[in-house]
Formats: sequence, structure tokens, C-alpha cells
Amino acid sequence: MRFLPLAISALALTAVACAQQTPPPSAPPSTPQTYVGFDANDYPGDALLPALRKQFSFTGYWLTNPPGATSNPWIGKRDVLVQNGFGFLVVANGRFDKEILRAQKSGKSPAALARADADAAVAAARREGFPPGTILFLDQEEGGRLLDEQAAYLLAWTEAVAATAYRPGVYASGQPVSDGKGPDGKPVTITTIQDIREHVAAQHLHPIAFWVYQDACPPARGCIVDPAHAPAPSQSLTLDATAWQFAQSPRNKSVTLACGATYNRDGNCYAPGIPHVQLDLSSSASPDPSHGR
Repeated sequence: MRFLPLAISALALTAVACAQQTPPPSAPPSTPQTYVGFDANDYPGDALLPALRKQFSFTGYWLTNPPGATSNPWIGKRDVLVQNGFGFLVVANGRFDKEILRAQKSGKSPAALARADADAAVAAARREGFPPGTILFLDQEEGGRLLDEQAAYLLAWTEAVAATAYRPGVYASGQPVSDGKGPDGKPVTITTIQDIREHVAAQHLHPIAFWVYQDACPPARGCIVDPAHAPAPSQSLTLDATAWQFAQSPRNKSVTLACGATYNRDGNCYAPGIPHVQLDLSSSASPDPSHGR
């Protein structure tokens, strides 16, 4: 009987040792949260910001005149947007190929034109109060494989921004388009973002953040504002996209047949309860994709 306490102690020590060696159960992996934002060429107006903020976490913010515009209605609006809780996708207008060629014929190289445009975008970002580290996206409207002068312009712009306190980004197409035939004779496709990444890797350039536009259904689901149902950037088919523009106004009927019912009858995307404000919609894993707050 005198050995019983020793046996009990030994069993107790063994139990403690086993408990110490057994790893705690691991928590199930968490699903990254998806945030939804809007962008538009026209500023929606201060009065609508509270209503928009109830549905959106971030907004596009033009540093330069939006495409086709002769003025920029977003200038001076950063503070009121911050006060209303918005994050940002900060964007500067790029150049169409015809503009780059016209400048080239006038004696200004694509790289020189790009550096001047980048300087203007950086200066605007500073005036607007965007902090160092903010991602500035170049708006590359034309899709497919870039022509030589387009690539020279775009990469000179991103390298010029990378040399400042800001970070370079590009808004470009993730929509696959025909790119001839491969070595096996079969048709191949390319996206603008794939092409840009190949240039960056080949030339050992600074990393670029990408805001991908791809509104084809699928992978897009149409004009969906609710973050619980909006597609995450990881579903855009573009690897490591900072943001995904998954709906545009007006919709492209040829690629949105499967989700056409989510758009208004006039073909545009509107936020529920906020009619007549045409919007493009984007998703991101961050409520402030440009880190512009």
C-alpha cells in the first residue's frame, strides 16, 4: 500500500506530460473579408456621401481629368471623403495610343511624355494630401497586348512614380483576348496585366500593384453591392490583384449576358436607393486599397 501514492504520482506526471505534448486544436482558417467600393468620372456630391458610405468602403479618386473630361470634379474632395470614412483607389488618367504617337511625331518620346504625366500625378497627390506610400494607379484604358510605344509609356510612368514617396499601380484589363497562336499552332490568349507583368519581370522593374477590370460574367457576377455576395479579388482570375472592378456603367452587353439582370434596365449600375448616379463597382481585401487615408 505504501507504493500507491508513488504510482498515482507517476500517473499524474504522465498525464501532465501528455497534456503538455498535445498541441492545441488549430482554429479554422479565416476567409479574407471583401470590401466593395465605387468609382465614377463625376463626383457624386457631398450630400450623397453618407448614403454611399452605408454601402461602400472606398471610392475611386481622380488626380487628373477623367477620360474625356476637361476638368476634374474630384479635386479638393479628399478631406470630406475621409471625414465620411472612405478609403481610396487613387487614379490618374493615362494616354491612348494615338496620343502617344502624336507626341512622338512632335518630338516627345513615350518615356518623356510618361515622366511629365507622372510628375503631374505625383504633384496632384501631394496637393490633395495623400500620404507617402499611397498607391497611384495609371488608367490604361486600351486592352490586349501593349504596343511598343504603349509599353514604353506605361513602364516609364510607373518607374517615375516608384522613384518618389508613392507606389506605382496600374488599372488595366484582366479580360483574355486573342493573341495569335502558340508554338503548337493552337490559339492563345493574353491579358493586358499578364503582358505588363512579363515586361516588368524581363526588365527587372519595380513591382506594380494592379487594379484589374474584368466585368465578364463569369467570373464577374454583375452589379452587386452587398459585400457578402460581391466577388473577392481572388476570384478575378488575376493573381494578387489589389482590387477588381467587376461591374461597369454602362455594361458591356457582349460579356455580361449571364448577369444582365443585376443591372438597371438602362444598362447602368446604380447603388440601391441612389438612382441616377452611374457607378462602376470594385472589390478589395482592404477598405483602403490605395492606402490613401
